[in-house]
Amino acid sequence: MEPSPAKSSFLRNILVRALLFGVVLIVVRFAYVVTIAGESCNLGDFCFFSLPDNINLVIAGAGSSASASAAVVKEVAKSQSTAPKRRDLRKSKEWIKAVRFYSSVFQDLMVDAFLSPGQRTLCVGSVAGEDVFALRDIGVMDSIGIAKKASPPLVKSGDLLGLPFADDTFDFIFSGGGHFDRFSRPVDVAAELERTLKLEGFLVVHVRANDTYSFNSFLEMFKQCTLLRSLDIDGFESSVPRIREIVLKKVGDSDIHSHLIRKSKVSSGNKCSVPEYKQKLVWNAEPLIEEEPLKPWITLKRNIQNIKYLPSMVDISFKNRYVYVDVGARSYGSSIGSWFRKQYPKQNKTFEVYAIEADETFHDEYKAKKAVTLLPYAAWVKNETLFFEINRDPDHKVEVVKGRGMGRIQPKQSSAISDGEVIQIKGFDFAEWLKRTVSAKDFVVMKMDVEGTEFDLIPRLFKSGAICLIDEIFLECHYNRWQRCCPGERSPKYERTYGQCLHLFNSLRQSGVLVHQWW
Repeated sequence: MEPSPAKSSFLRNILVRALLFGVVLIVVRFAYVVTIAGESCNLGDFCFFSLPDNINLVIAGAGSSASASAAVVKEVAKSQSTAPKRRDLRKSKEWIKAVRFYSSVFQDLMVDAFLSPGQRTLCVGSVAGEDVFALRDIGVMDSIGIAKKASPPLVKSGDLLGLPFADDTFDFIFSGGGHFDRFSRPVDVAAELERTLKLEGFLVVHVRANDTYSFNSFLEMFKQCTLLRSLDIDGFESSVPRIREIVLKKVGDSDIHSHLIRKSKVSSGNKCSVPEYKQKLVWNAEPLIEEEPLKPWITLKRNIQNIKYLPSMVDISFKNRYVYVDVGARSYGSSIGSWFRKQYPKQNKTFEVYAIEADETFHDEYKAKKAVTLLPYAAWVKNETLFFEINRDPDHKVEVVKGRGMGRIQPKQSSAISDGEVIQIKGFDFAEWLKRTVSAKDFVVMKMDVEGTEFDLIPRLFKSGAICLIDEIFLECHYNRWQRCCPGERSPKYERTYGQCLHLFNSLRQSGVLVHQWW
């Protein structure tokens, strides 16, 4: 029995309508995925096609072979297929822009013979592998990146303070994007880069250093490299429109010795010479108060508003440690808590804090301050027992704590009658302690308020060479100033004059030491 024509037509209409409905559904789904959800057609979500694994990303001006470029991208795409689904940075406009930037940079380095296709290269601090991709794309195929977080296959994870590579592994090492500025321990990273770089190899770093201080601080981190070139180039990020490109070369032992001598300018013996780039900073400091103030307790305190702090003038990023030494600290709130913690510009650096205070009245307070190391002794020119006089000077009533005034040390007990309490304390060679505690690669700030002993300690710092370890000094100089309590009368506590204090400040600045008048 044959089916009737009416029944066949009915079934045909149902099939046609079902097919049309399916086509409409696929089209709507495709439009949603591409235009609204913002995804791509390689996700398999009802798309008509998927991108081929070996698609080639053309970099303008790259000058590389198509096969090499295709191989690089194919490797990237292959890794993506096995990785968890997430936003693919390698398809963003920012990533492509970065690749083009680094391609141009590396081609310039090739022209200048710092880079060649046969070299083994390492990119340090690479986030998404733009620099590694650019190297491979121009033919430097033996390239790998390393960062805290991996981005396979271009970037592997690793500790920058202990690179997982043998000594003398790479011919060329690169660190771009200003990553070096943000390393928490740049000196240790620099040592690792030198260790893994081959002799006669090249190290190229992009930093934000735009002042002489930070530039020289950067160079001082490298013991085995010599500077070949430094130039400012246009960056590819709006946040960093200009960046400095520094090219270094790892040199031999004989070259290192002569290079370091030229760079350090250290004379024979313990004495040192403050580098010229530090001396120039003194020219930008606030002027000294030349005329003796009639009300020093007001004038000198107001002067803090005029102080030009070193971190407000230069970038202090390229230092190993950051150290604050308070000599004559008294209580925590006297200067550490009230001034240094709150007002000193630290550029988001964490400082080690040392409080040097001989008066045992304040020692218990520091037991609760975990971030402060207390040295319960008197800073002096040598290790010996001293006499510590607590003088109740009427000008320091505001400083009296538990009935004790400001203390000052004496190498020998005076036969003169003293109104204050005299006790024995231990003194230590402050200059030698400083030389053992910090190095020239550290950023060191010192505040000194030692009740007249500055006229002994400062010359000792110069003689020992320790003065060159200090980047910035806040010094209170004590003299026979006018008394607040008794108009027309000078304090009998100190024999020095304001003129002698001014001479001390001028001698420090003329030697290239950035010193400020403290109150």
